[in-house]
Amino acid sequence: MANTTLELVDVEKSFGSVIANSGISVKVDAATVTCILGDNGAGKSTLIKTLSGVHKPTKGKYLVEGIEVNFNSPRDALDAGIATVFQDLATIPLMSIWRNFFIGNEIEKGFGPFKWLDVKKMKDITKQELLAMGIDLRDPNQPIGTLSGGERQAVAIARAVHFGAKVLILDEPTSALGVRQSGIVLKYVLAAKERGIAVIFITHNPNHAFLVGDRFYLLNRGKLVQSMDRSNANIDELTKAMAGGKDLELLTTEIESVRKK
Repeated sequence: MANTTLELVDVEKSFGSVIANSGISVKVDAATVTCILGDNGAGKSTLIKTLSGVHKPTKGKYLVEGIEVNFNSPRDALDAGIATVFQDLATIPLMSIWRNFFIGNEIEKGFGPFKWLDVKKMKDITKQELLAMGIDLRDPNQPIGTLSGGERQAVAIARAVHFGAKVLILDEPTSALGVRQSGIVLKYVLAAKERGIAVIFITHNPNHAFLVGDRFYLLNRGKLVQSMDRSNANIDELTKAMAGGKDLELLTTEIESVRKK
């Protein structure tokens, strides 16, 4: 029986008279990758902010391990084990990898007013945690801005796992990356899953979703229009559903008619 870590039940988020999300019901199980797919304007950003504690649902229930929660801030969500890696990664490019890894969670030694940063311990932990995720770090002192986009995403994922994330929300982690770097990120998504983390992979790329996903939810104009498990999903269905089905068929017909001229 699946262990449901996070669940939304008929969640709605409105801003005055504007309804950004409506009727969102999602189940996220431990040690799985749940993909939420949608094109631009589908409502993904609002959903991410609701999941991460930035927004409170206007209606519906938000459950973590079967208990209803009411987050007032992203810190509340983080304390409940829900970590979000946004597209901008919230890293400081000129700061070292280990400083970025521990930013806001620095390890100190000493007592009372005589405390200082335990730099060696933080460097060692950074290297060990990244190695556990399959990243052989050259030098934890190097600025994180010298890493590739895929490697920076990997550091952000490893950081979330190290600090006790039960749920890892990834906001379009491959959107600005090339083929090889996207592959690196997808590998670390699966590594997080293997460590028992419930991963929510939010993307507009059905090909990337299909490579790692166990369950797929299709979002369109703020509503869930379709859901499917890996056992009954294929890449063509995902692409067609995400593009709006009939809209995609109509567009394909129009393109073919233009090409024939």
